[in-house]
Amino acid sequence: MPEMSHYVLRREQRIPRPIDEVFAFFAEARNLEALTPAWLGFRIVSVNPLPIQAGTLIRYQLRWHGIPLRWLTEIQSWTPPTGFVDVQLKGPYRLWYHTHSFEPLNGGTLMRDEVRYALPFGPLGRLVHVLMVRANVEAIFDFRAARVSEIFGQEFPNT
Repeated sequence: MPEMSHYVLRREQRIPRPIDEVFAFFAEARNLEALTPAWLGFRIVSVNPLPIQAGTLIRYQLRWHGIPLRWLTEIQSWTPPTGFVDVQLKGPYRLWYHTHSFEPLNGGTLMRDEVRYALPFGPLGRLVHVLMVRANVEAIFDFRAARVSEIFGQEFPNT
């Protein structure tokens, strides 16, 4: 991953379903639309090649506060059923490096996300992060966690 000043978002969720089932859900790119808030107008344009593997390119369109954006990510690492990494090649961020990891836990799955991201435009980008982007990224991952709970069931306690 490139060295630069960046922000980090970390999330962890316990899912009461087996790791193979959880990973299979995340291995289907179209499911990302179901995990993204409607206010983003998020749509997958293409996934190539399928099935997903290291090197797969995924093209998206979305709207951020009314601004239409195109986004291209590459699956940089693919290690079923324990994880994958997607990296922005073109899009709104200067850096977007998202590590998804999964591990079996008490008959269910512990899912972790770590997103390292940076904005362009130097000081202006830092201001926009404080005013809007940080809250938006957190809201997107809050929505995602709620949808994962709806799909797979509520988190189970850490025992």
